[in-house]
Formats: sequence, C-alpha cells, structure tokens
Amino acid sequence: MTSIESPRLQDLSVDELYREGGITVRKYGHHLGAIVEGVTLSGDISDATALAIEHALAANEVVFFRGQEHLTDRIQYEFGERIGSPTTTHPTVRSDDNRTLVLEAAASSWHTDVTFIDRIPKASVLRAVTVPEYGGATTWASTTAAYDQLPAPLRSLVENLWAVHSNEYDYAEATQGRHADPKTADAARERYYTEFTRVIFETEHPVVRVHPQTGRKSLLIGHFVKSFVGLKPSETTALFQLLQNRVTRLENTVRWAWAPGDVAIWDNRSTQHYGISDYGTAARRIHRTTLAGDVPVSPQGETSRIRTGDASHFSVIDEPRPLPGFAASH
Repeated sequence: MTSIESPRLQDLSVDELYREGGITVRKYGHHLGAIVEGVTLSGDISDATALAIEHALAANEVVFFRGQEHLTDRIQYEFGERIGSPTTTHPTVRSDDNRTLVLEAAASSWHTDVTFIDRIPKASVLRAVTVPEYGGATTWASTTAAYDQLPAPLRSLVENLWAVHSNEYDYAEATQGRHADPKTADAARERYYTEFTRVIFETEHPVVRVHPQTGRKSLLIGHFVKSFVGLKPSETTALFQLLQNRVTRLENTVRWAWAPGDVAIWDNRSTQHYGISDYGTAARRIHRTTLAGDVPVSPQGETSRIRTGDASHFSVIDEPRPLPGFAASH
C-alpha cells in the first residue's frame, strides 16, 4: 500500500476529504452501496483521492464506479496499490500474472472471500470486461446490518462463538459454469475444485469481528464455514442457516447490473456477495484484484487461530490506516 504522505488529510472532515479528493459519493442503498463519481481510477490518483475512496468504501461497504473503460489489468493493479496492498491471485488458484483472477463462472452462493485463511482480504476491485446481454448481476449483503439487527439474546450467543472455515467444501453447489453440456460443466467444476483444494486451509474465526477502521461489529460467516466450535453438526446447520438468513434479507442487500467500464470495490470485512448465474451460456468475464487484510479480532480482543495452512505466500498482513470520522481510527 502506498503511504499517505500528508497527515493533514487525517484531520479533515468527511465532506472536506471528499472535496479535496475530487469525488462525489451518492448513496445507492440504505444499508450499503454508493456510486462514486469524479475520478478516473489509476495508480496516479492523489493521496486525497485515495484516502477519500478508502473512506467511502469503509462507510458504504461497496462502492461503484462507471465509465472506467480505460482500465487494463496493469492499471487496475496499480490503482489497487493506492488504496491497499494487492495480494497474489489466490491462496490456491493460479493465474498467468499471479495478480489478476479472471472470473467466468458466477459463484452462486453467499460468501465472504477467502475466509479459510487467517488474513482475510480487506477488499477486492472488480472490473467488468465482458458483459452478457442479460443477467450476470452481483449482489452484496451487509454483515454489519445483520449484526445490528440481531436481538440481544442472539448477540450474546454469537459474540462468544467461533467458527471453523475451510476451502474444502462442496464447491459444486456454489459455482455454476456457463457450459451448455452438463458433463462439460461438471468436468470444469471438478478441475477447478481440484486446484481450489490442492492445499487445505482451516482457520478458526470469531463469528463476530470488529472492523479495524470503523469499529463496527459484523457477522463473519458465509459458505466456507465448516462448523461452529463446540456445537454438533446438526446444531451448526440450524444456527448457520438462521444467521445467514439474517445476512441475506433483501433489505440488507444491494444488486449491481454490470455494464462495460463498471468497477465495484467491496469491503470484504463487512459484506458477503453472490454472483447471479442467470445469463445462460453467454460470456461473462470479470477481472478481480484483491487487497490484503488484517487478522480478524473478536469483541473480546482475541485474534483468529490457524488450524491448517500457511497463507504468507498469498498476502502480507495489512496494517489498516486511520480514516477521518471513525472513532476506531483515532
């Protein structure tokens, strides 16, 4: 992550920071989502613009940019360096440049990215490259809103609960290919799953984590959850579904229909997302750059615990920089 050289920016109000950064931020959904205008994304954006975008992301959990057709994989990566520390492609999935993950199939299951490692990414930058004529939208859900809406007895339960996350799960249920032939789709999923699980990771995370920049609490679950520590499988299944239903209430979501040149950045510490596989056999290509994150911390101040796997080849552990207007940042 490129450092912000001017400490003065940290003392600005949010409105002043957005003005100095040259951006406008317009709400797109009540609990999450905003459209950011006034910026051409690149590695050449100013310190003020970089900090303003990072603030808008933390405040709105997912932000959208239109008209960014100039972006290439290289420029997208260089922009990522201005707002974070880009990771390699994935802990297990390879790519040609070891930077950019090309997504052609929609991950049709609610999840937070890469929660099976200790250093969960803080954010991802997603760029539409090939957009189908219809369908193929992505939906995000606010895990902070889900936590805020829990009744007190459920909060008491989940704040003391831990979950085991693993990359060894039923990927076929979560990913749908675009192949017309079911056998071809099954073979493609099997190849991807073999690569996805070539190294097994398991990590214990708190079910409630505290955001390192905003101080807000959120639910850390999603489809990589294998079990809740201390609970039976049947109890895990029942409680997981109860909590997931809270996260994915339609009122807690925002949906984005992609157009060429669109970019979305989501805060992976406070959201889940779902790729909608409703575009038939049409082509859909989305390029993703991922930004390194910190190790989650529970409300009691305990950090996540590795069971299996070393993710140091994937990313550094991020040291979140302070953001104006948030108590946790001061």
